[in-house]
Amino acid sequence: MLGKYFYDFFHPDEREELKKAAFEVFKKKEPFKNFLNRNMHKDGRTIILETSGIPMLDDKGNLLGYRGVDRDITERKKMEEEILNAQKLESLGLLAGGIAHDFNNILTAILGNISLVKMYAKPKEEVFEILTEAEKASLRAKDLTRQLLTFSRGGAPIKKTTSILELLKDTVLFALTGSNVKCEFSIDKDLWLVDVDEGQISQVIDNLILNAVQAMPEGGTVKVKAENIIARKEQVLPSQKGKYIKISIKDQGVGIPKEHLPRIFDPYFTTKQKGSGLGLATAYSIIQKHNGYITVESELGVETTFYIYLPISEKQITIGKRETKELIKGEGKILLMDDEDVVIKVGGRLLRHLGYKAEFAQDGAEAIELYKKAKESGQPFNAVILDLVVPGAMGGKEAVKKLIKVDSEVKAIVSSGYSNDPVMAEYGKYGFSGVITKPYKIEELGQVLYRVIKGTIKHIK
Repeated sequence: MLGKYFYDFFHPDEREELKKAAFEVFKKKEPFKNFLNRNMHKDGRTIILETSGIPMLDDKGNLLGYRGVDRDITERKKMEEEILNAQKLESLGLLAGGIAHDFNNILTAILGNISLVKMYAKPKEEVFEILTEAEKASLRAKDLTRQLLTFSRGGAPIKKTTSILELLKDTVLFALTGSNVKCEFSIDKDLWLVDVDEGQISQVIDNLILNAVQAMPEGGTVKVKAENIIARKEQVLPSQKGKYIKISIKDQGVGIPKEHLPRIFDPYFTTKQKGSGLGLATAYSIIQKHNGYITVESELGVETTFYIYLPISEKQITIGKRETKELIKGEGKILLMDDEDVVIKVGGRLLRHLGYKAEFAQDGAEAIELYKKAKESGQPFNAVILDLVVPGAMGGKEAVKKLIKVDSEVKAIVSSGYSNDPVMAEYGKYGFSGVITKPYKIEELGQVLYRVIKGTIKHIK
């Protein structure tokens, strides 16, 4: 273009650096290849060019200029970046799986013992409050492990019917700890129940609150609202009509430019100097897997509001809102299979406190032998808890197939720290009657045993 120098088209962020590099090449009067440079296209887009050139010299060897070729490699670079990111996530996924297994076994001992000791403390005592705080921290650690798995590999949600009221409050307040941002809640008292993976939904809320805090570096207020709504045909909601829980998270931050809004949930898209650009993409993926919808509205320099729509559960009457706090005791024999001694020890304590007799196995093969002997002796097990993964030996997935051949009415519960494994999400298809993710509290163990033994849950034959 007339009146322009080649370096005028370099991206402003790199212009001086690239200009200097180019003139260093020109001084040598030598051909060059594959000179990478970001340029500003006439339509405003940023493109990546790969430039090669040869010098043009006069008879005396003076440099007249360069003749060269520019190749637009923008799309190639995008593909290379996506492949690299995918490889990073794959590596992270492998690492996350190992961490989750080991870390959740440790947390099982911590959380199990805390929940057991709480049984001996009175609610008004200071020690009870201290134990409750430790319990919440352990559950938070559990959620962080699950977030790492979801972030790296995705994973089907392990849903249960619940009210999100306490989940919403706990997650928001924990995420705001140590920040200069306060929260205003507006939550319907009679929120409908939803079928959700609490760990994954907590991750979504956590990501949105973190974004809100980062958008208000000088502090401010984030407003969190949850309400029952009925979506109708005339409403602009790309979901099926019906009943939903609508969650709104509004900040008073810097806002999002209008041109960025359509891409806000794209993987690797970020406007921050630091960050992977996967937080909102992960949130979008999680909500989709819950058959819900997430959207955003923003006014630059004023506020940003994220909206989450979650379809309600069909079990509005049969499931109580306070179920997770009840301790349900029972009786009978339970076989616990796990390769970790620490899980065996705490599991035995919890089972005995719940009123059960417990026997133990280190792997699937040993569990099958113990189950056979108990059945033949006329003193069968009322339920079996099987660890999904046993390194170097038979795990729960293989063991339950063999147990069903021994006893078609076996009541097996799958347990694992690998919360994103398909077996954990669809345990019934694999022959299990129930599921419990590590780490777990004594209340959760008591409830799943009660439901499985009483026959409210059966495996799919």
